[in-house]
Amino acid sequence: MRIIPPSELIINEDGSAFHLHLKPEYLADKVILVGDPDRVSTIADYFDTRECAVSSREFHSITGSYKGKRLSIVSHGIGTDNIDIVLTELDALANIDFVSRTVKPEFRQLTLVRIGTSGGLQPFVPIGTYVAAEKSIGFDGVVYFYRQNEEVRDKAFEAELLTQLSWKPTRTLPYVVAADASLLEQITKNDIIRGVTIAANGFYGPQGREVRLPLTDPDLNNKIEAFEYQGKKITNYEMESSSLAGLAAMMGHRALTVCCIIAGRVAQDMNTSYKGSLTGLIETVLERI
Repeated sequence: MRIIPPSELIINEDGSAFHLHLKPEYLADKVILVGDPDRVSTIADYFDTRECAVSSREFHSITGSYKGKRLSIVSHGIGTDNIDIVLTELDALANIDFVSRTVKPEFRQLTLVRIGTSGGLQPFVPIGTYVAAEKSIGFDGVVYFYRQNEEVRDKAFEAELLTQLSWKPTRTLPYVVAADASLLEQITKNDIIRGVTIAANGFYGPQGREVRLPLTDPDLNNKIEAFEYQGKKITNYEMESSSLAGLAAMMGHRALTVCCIIAGRVAQDMNTSYKGSLTGLIETVLERI
């Protein structure tokens, strides 16, 4: 049995995971993920009881109960690289014995729903729309560092992306991963759009925003908006869904990203006072998770 060395899985002196500062007993089976640390407290205000609240850097976690359901809310900050940290440590909390540093004999599956904000890429997802990432496209490359990526990627979809987007070979190859099908059904039901979400590896140039630096492919967003494969269009941009879907699938967890559209990239409009628009999505996820 492999003993995981301290350099590979760093455990703090108090027995908590290195970045999250959570201890194994603090983690619920159902986890709501958010980018903004302040949003953790906003969601936890719905809780009937609280067990713990822990903060470290951009990682803020609260575990408690909502209508009889034990839930953990964890913030991950911005970007797929942060998702790599958070998912790895959440999985370790669930499935690694922190004393022996060995994998537990029985697998513990987590249910992970990320509530995020996003930019819409189609007229049918205007500001205020809720979109679930039925499929996530990663522009980030995180999953390629893990051997099992071949098992969770949709290679036919990836090939179509390379063709229709005239993908430049100097860029990291995009990958495509589907959300957990049962969780998608559980959360979206009949009132949340099931879309195709791009997780970009940046906010400005990687999402086609030109401020002062010129873009290598100014027409990329037009090609993304025109893309269609098997009747599916690319609906929105955000920055975390791909590594969440990919890592969770490789680890055996159920994961889904659901976003509120706060920017219309086609209409070029933006709702900077979007926090109120998230209320309905938060309440929906709390009821359905």
